[in-house]
Amino acid sequence: MMTMGSDMEQALTALYGEDQVAAVITLKVDTKEADRIATEIAKFDVVYDVYLVTGDTDIVAKARFKNYKGLKDFVLSSLAPISGIKDTKTLMVVTTYKEGGQSRAQS
Repeated sequence: MMTMGSDMEQALTALYGEDQVAAVITLKVDTKEADRIATEIAKFDVVYDVYLVTGDTDIVAKARFKNYKGLKDFVLSSLAPISGIKDTKTLMVVTTYKEGGQSRAQS
């Protein structure tokens, strides 16, 4: 029997396939560990931006992956082992309207 999670994963894999995937990852962390965790996340090649922020989350990272599997593997194999992370949310980018100060043409 398939779980809801694997159904979602199959749908995402079918939707995104081998297309490049961009994601915004928000992290709640142990406050006294925030600097260390942000520095560690910033070392990954797939991560383009890392911010320490105020509000409901502590760290925001922007990343790009070769495909959906790359995103999944990063979250499970690279982020999960970092101590001090309490919670993460991964937001996959659907459409980019402006990035790096440049508007993106819509088709």
